[in-house]
Amino acid sequence: MSFSTWLGLLAICCLGAMSPGPSLAMVVRHTLGGGRGKGIICAWAHSIGIGIYALVTLLGLAVVLKKAPLIFNGIAILGAVYLAWMGIQALRSNGGMQAKLAAGEATDALTAARDGIAISLFNPKIMLFFLALFSQFVMVADSFTGQALIVLTPMVVDGLWYSLIALVLSHSSVLPKLREKAGLIDKLSGVVLILLAIRVLYTL
Repeated sequence: MSFSTWLGLLAICCLGAMSPGPSLAMVVRHTLGGGRGKGIICAWAHSIGIGIYALVTLLGLAVVLKKAPLIFNGIAILGAVYLAWMGIQALRSNGGMQAKLAAGEATDALTAARDGIAISLFNPKIMLFFLALFSQFVMVADSFTGQALIVLTPMVVDGLWYSLIALVLSHSSVLPKLREKAGLIDKLSGVVLILLAIRVLYTL
């Protein structure tokens, strides 16, 4: 893989990571509920899911899954149900970050990691993103280094971007203001997750 080709890959990964969506909402929620550390854990757990999809695409398994609609649709339905469940939890007054903050509870590292990887793995649209945009790079990855770059580049870019989000939001001048809006953030993230679940089911 040439340096110019890698730059193209890097640009696509940056655009994909920076586009707002449910992943951003999840990192915001865990930064809000547990501070900088939990936000960063959520960010890198999410990036592991992205790396798994990149590896699946590289190995050609994504094409196989796409051609096996029963398996693909089954994964999509399970993912949509889980996303909807997370959305409902966010909307419920006793399941959101606002209630945790009021009770003096912080989100734990395991929950932050679980939600981070789930929001990427249970979103089949991410696999379609890799299928649509990564085929050109897979074809020119004729060495181990090139193949490693295809997996590591999106994973590292994703982890660094959402870690930056967590660092900015956890600043002492930002986090208290963010926590004042905990109820609104709960509702917005819940709506985003439920809409994503509906969209996944609608496009099957």
